[in-house]
Formats: sequence, C-alpha cells, structure tokens
Amino acid sequence: MKKAIALLVAAMLLTGLSACGGSTTADAPAKSDGTSKTETNKEEPKPQPADLTGTWKQTNSNDPSSYMEATISGDTIEVNWIGTDTKSLYWKGIYQAPAAAGDWKWTSQGDTETMASALLASQDATKDFTYSEADGVSWETTALGTTITVKTVKQ
Repeated sequence: MKKAIALLVAAMLLTGLSACGGSTTADAPAKSDGTSKTETNKEEPKPQPADLTGTWKQTNSNDPSSYMEATISGDTIEVNWIGTDTKSLYWKGIYQAPAAAGDWKWTSQGDTETMASALLASQDATKDFTYSEADGVSWETTALGTTITVKTVKQ
C-alpha cells in the first residue's frame, strides 16, 4: 500500500514538473529588435556579503552537552564555553561585518579587561576568525595544551 502511494506521488510530481516546462528559444517569438524574449533576461543579482549576526553553535564537539557558542551582534563577537547548566566566557572582542560576498577572515581585538576576570577566557589580545559556507564561523582554541579549530553552524 505504501509503495503504491509513493509511486502515485512520484508520478504526480513528474507530471507537474513536465507540465511546468517552458518553450525553447526556438519557440520564443522574435521581438521587433530581432532578439527573442529569452535573450532579454535580467542580469543575475550580485552576491551579497553574508550576514553573520546571530548565534553560532559548535558542530565538531566531542560531547553534545559541552561545546562552544559564538554570538555576533552589532560590532562585537562573544564566544562562550557551554556545558550542562554552565556558560563561561572564552572571548569578547570587536567584530567588523564582511564588506564582500564569499569566504571571509577578520582579526578581533579582545576586550582584555573583561576577559581578565573570566577563568576560562583567552589571554590573547587578538583572535583570528574566519567564515565560510562549509565551516560557518570558525576559530582556533587552545585548552590544556591542545589546539582545535572550532567549526560552527548558525542557529
């Protein structure tokens, strides 16, 4: 019964898709200037810079209840260690939004005064962040002598 329904749905989808097919350029009527309608398509819009504002959750953590999370808002980026019932500051610094589309990299100047009072915060004055469609917002983190590249996805 389920196979019959699946086949029926597939047949309806194929029929609908083939019915939506347009005419070919050979079938398009010529305009008065000698070009066909399909040749006057508008230019594709230029790619826009990624909007990185929001919360980015780590995707490559070994423990689903313990991970890093970055929040980008205005001109700041804040990264926290998240655990069961805990949230600890790792990084707080400036953020400059991308001006062009594509992969992007920036160096954040840390709010060292705020991070100095956080036990698990970075001691670095600057931190490099990158953005790519494959890895989201990412950065290197060193803890207990081990360095990893944190990869994220937007929530």
